[in-house]
Amino acid sequence: MASIGMGDLGAFLREQRRQAKLSLRQLAEAAGVSNPYLSQIERGLRKPSAEILQQIAKGLRISAETLYVQAGILDERVQDAAVGQPPGGVREAVLADPALTEPQKQALLQIYESFRKENP
Repeated sequence: MASIGMGDLGAFLREQRRQAKLSLRQLAEAAGVSNPYLSQIERGLRKPSAEILQQIAKGLRISAETLYVQAGILDERVQDAAVGQPPGGVREAVLADPALTEPQKQALLQIYESFRKENP
């Protein structure tokens, strides 16, 4: 997967934060980053490190790998292989569906990943 723009990462983070019903200040506190820094990330002005993304993921209660893929740090195929998913599976079908919005796709993938983690 090609690296996406920083604005795309910021929009994704903002949408995840809103879905989690967290204010910018609440997420900043939960992630252990400053409110202005998190705001700059959401607006695409700053590129967070993998460590910061991990902290933000923890605050959002989503997988860090999801944010790594959004930030272009981790290729989705590498993520799929790491969690034992065969290539060309559910992930690709959801991502390729033009009838779904990006937030809907991410929500479906998060649910799918949570079910996979529950089952050994």
